[in-house]
Amino acid sequence: WCDGDEMIAFDTGPANAPVNDWIMEHSGEDMDVDGQTAASGTVDEDRLKKLLEHPFLAAPYPKSLDRFDFSASMAEGLDQADGAATLTAFTAGSVGKALDLLPKRPKRIIVCGGGRKNPYMMRELGKRTGAEIVPAESVGLRGDAVEAECFAYLAVRSKLGMPISFPLTTGVQEPITGGQLASQVAA
Repeated sequence: WCDGDEMIAFDTGPANAPVNDWIMEHSGEDMDVDGQTAASGTVDEDRLKKLLEHPFLAAPYPKSLDRFDFSASMAEGLDQADGAATLTAFTAGSVGKALDLLPKRPKRIIVCGGGRKNPYMMRELGKRTGAEIVPAESVGLRGDAVEAECFAYLAVRSKLGMPISFPLTTGVQEPITGGQLASQVAA
């Protein structure tokens, strides 16, 4: 989130990890392609409400998660489709809870990564955030490359001695530079 003066960044929740793990566990597939499995199920709204009470989701930023902090076991006891629907809704709901933490709630969310290719995820994001949900490409970004491009941008800033870490993104006391240029010499 950035308003031109202030920049805030933090993990909102688990993204696709739990639903991907759920699908792998139940079908051997890597992901819920196009959200088809989730779309054929029903969200367990009572379970979802409890899941969205997780302390991380209400904790102040900056904050970050490990890939395994939220697991597919959140849907334990549900069938494959209902589990996929509930886990997808949890991801979208966690984004909605994150928006509540910001100084001003955004009207539009730009989605990158695999989730933007999942129509069910995109619908759930819109439903559970109340924001316009758009894929990265619609604003001229490459949705599969955003993270790599970010690290390249940070590398250039580091090489120029410019800050790469800020109080409201990582919790540092003041904007700081970091990293060092390393080169690999062929043997």
